[in-house]
Amino acid sequence: MKLPRLLAGFGLAAALLGIAAQARAADRIRILCPTWSGYAPIFVAKDLGYFKAMGLNVTINFDDERADVMAAMARGDIEVDMRTAGEYQGRPRDESTPGIIIGTIDESLGGDGMIADGSIKSVADLKGKIVASELNIPGRLLLQLELKKYGMTLKDLQMKEIASADTISVFADPSVSAVVSYEPYLSQALKVDASRHPSEIVSSAQYPGYIVDVIIVRGDDLKANPQKYRNFLVGVYKAIDYYNKNPDGFDKIAAPHYDLSAADFKASINGTLVYTGLKQTQGEMGSPGKPGSLYGVFDTLMELNLENGAANHKLSADKSIDSAVISTISQNDLN
Repeated sequence: MKLPRLLAGFGLAAALLGIAAQARAADRIRILCPTWSGYAPIFVAKDLGYFKAMGLNVTINFDDERADVMAAMARGDIEVDMRTAGEYQGRPRDESTPGIIIGTIDESLGGDGMIADGSIKSVADLKGKIVASELNIPGRLLLQLELKKYGMTLKDLQMKEIASADTISVFADPSVSAVVSYEPYLSQALKVDASRHPSEIVSSAQYPGYIVDVIIVRGDDLKANPQKYRNFLVGVYKAIDYYNKNPDGFDKIAAPHYDLSAADFKASINGTLVYTGLKQTQGEMGSPGKPGSLYGVFDTLMELNLENGAANHKLSADKSIDSAVISTISQNDLN
């Protein structure tokens, strides 16, 4: 008679464990993203208790290897990834790869671009010259946009594949006419050899709205827990509002997460990016049935990525962007 009772006890325990696991999943958001100052609002929202007040358990860690992050998303080890819309499209992503865009968090306005030696006055002067660049980075897309103004493509250049971390040493080589990269490497490389009279001839500041970092979530978890992601976005945009009202306080909170002083963190974002608040994000995302500006940008970047080989599957903006959650949030939710 004891065995049935024991089995019943195991059954009850298993059921309780299942309920507990579901509860954890309903409030848990695990994030992996590159080391980039644009993602600081997540840390600030967490440290200020915005997420906790809404019952969320948010963890965020850096991982600059995109392949690792995509694998973690596919395994269900994380719920959220963040990177630029153009990087989101890069191979091996196809229509079945987990991850859908539900918001934006920052926009590069000077943080990405290309530097060249003094003999190069515009990208037209780069025909036949050596240009160094990592494959799937925002500046490469900016270079393509600039080349199109002159009826040129990357095929008109001698492209040399590098790691962006090697920007400074690569630009020190006089055989390399230009290097595509991002901050802080761009500013540092400009100081390598003054005799070359280097300058930045392509910048994300020239193309507002194109280099936008997006918030990417697992579609299955979004479908199961839409309120969780609404609460998450509220916390993010509350932190951006906090930045707009108290930038010095924001810098002090964010800086330690990047192993920087508050002054160095401020320098890393001033003149290079803007955090996209709720109003701007809603303009970019639109609402169901009314696509925002990000949809057109997505399609433009998609064609560029297919052209330069960074992507090998044409993705649809309609299937890659979900504006349902962001459209339900108002400024009152942030107060």
